[in-house]
Amino acid sequence: MADAALTTASLLTLETVGRVLTIGLNRPAKRNALNDGIILEIERTFATLPEAVGAVVFHGVGDHFSAGLDLSELSERDATAGLMHSRMWHRVFDSIQHARVPVIAALKGAVIGGGLELACAAHIRVAEPSAYYALPEGQRGIFVGGGGSVRLPRLVGVARMADMMLTGRVYTAPEGVSLGFSQYLTEEGGSLKKALELAERVAQNAPLTNFAVMQALPLIAEASPQTGLMLEALMASVAQSDQEAKTRIRAFLDRKAGKVQPS
Repeated sequence: MADAALTTASLLTLETVGRVLTIGLNRPAKRNALNDGIILEIERTFATLPEAVGAVVFHGVGDHFSAGLDLSELSERDATAGLMHSRMWHRVFDSIQHARVPVIAALKGAVIGGGLELACAAHIRVAEPSAYYALPEGQRGIFVGGGGSVRLPRLVGVARMADMMLTGRVYTAPEGVSLGFSQYLTEEGGSLKKALELAERVAQNAPLTNFAVMQALPLIAEASPQTGLMLEALMASVAQSDQEAKTRIRAFLDRKAGKVQPS
């Protein structure tokens, strides 16, 4: 990482390596518990992503990704203020899901509550064996407020999420990769390295293809079959008409691009 430019804010660490921006949740003494300050710093970071950045990697500084909402900073709110607070978290996590570039989360230790909601907003999740997943809101007398009730059931199902919230069930990293909490499981200490490897790879894709995968694919998957097929046809037409696609296809036909091989 000799070419890395590192800047450190009080709540986030930002490091640029090539075309990848890493965002470190930087409250290790609090197991990277999330408060409004760190959420708003995330929003500012995504609002000012440099054009040269082709992918983003989230990770946690220290031993944990995030233990969720910082309950010590939870203030008394009436129903209206609580609604607006939740909508603020929705806005920020939407900016991750609908970012200009793919976002990968490197998970270790606690991935709990709001930390799990944050991970769900990423497009790819990489876990190491220490990672564990939980939603203790039921035991705290609260409810998820960062979009978890929308995003997590799409990954693991409504019944599984309900069980987690009702009983406090905790899932391990090996369980998580088979159930949909993550797509990759690494060796201990390897989640960030693997996430960076994947980020460097996806940053090399055609930007329009990345956009289609991140933004069009979820809409197609949730649409009726006929609507989905029409959206697919439109997206395919737009993608293949892009000059970047024409250049890459020509390189493949001219044997200047590698063929797909098993790893």
